[in-house]
Amino acid sequence: MISAWSSAAGRVLRAVRSSPAPLTYGLIGLCCLLFVLGPASGLTPGYGTGDALLAAQRVYFRRWGVVPAELFARPVREALTPATALFVHGSWVHLLGNMLFLFVFGAMTEERMGRVEFTLFYVGCGCLALLGYAAANATSKESLVGASGAISAVLGAFLYLFPRARVTSLLPFLFFLPVRFPAWVVLPFWAALQWAAAGQTSAGPGVAYLAHLIGFGLGFGYAWVRYGRATRVSCAPAPAPEGENQP
Repeated sequence: MISAWSSAAGRVLRAVRSSPAPLTYGLIGLCCLLFVLGPASGLTPGYGTGDALLAAQRVYFRRWGVVPAELFARPVREALTPATALFVHGSWVHLLGNMLFLFVFGAMTEERMGRVEFTLFYVGCGCLALLGYAAANATSKESLVGASGAISAVLGAFLYLFPRARVTSLLPFLFFLPVRFPAWVVLPFWAALQWAAAGQTSAGPGVAYLAHLIGFGLGFGYAWVRYGRATRVSCAPAPAPEGENQP
């Protein structure tokens, strides 16, 4: 059995290395693996069940996530949490929604930027998005986790680099029928939804829409400054699914 698992893992790693976007697929695999092994998935018996599992989840999120009040009260001790929080997700819906967006928009962005630049861009923008949210909610004691800010930055960069690329969206008012739109329609609409939701968010735990907006703006601004108008690509990629779960 161990030999079979090792062989399967080896095939997956070889496929990732030979793909045109190994970092994107590697990030997806890493986030999924860490989620399955962590308490939020509910699949690891060592964390217990019921109240014990909920307690383990709270400790896990506070240990690896960003807690704004603690980040600014103890900046040296909490300095790495904006980076570790990018690889922690709170639920299956949270994980799958984020990974879907990364899968759809990450590969082309990585191919355009290159592996090293894409990695630094992803982690850097993700950390800055989390820090921006924490600064705006400096007294909050709620844990902030997830790759949302980094993936939003990928969306922003994708919009600048591939504005005419067509992506498939599922629209609820059309009974979730798949409809293809260019990125310059889909992504600004998504950003507008984040802006509207951020203005209505109440105090307490929930979706960090502000981090989405910060990440999106950072990604678009980076691509604008780094690549300029002459390098924008207008070719359309192969169709890819996109769901309603927001990163």
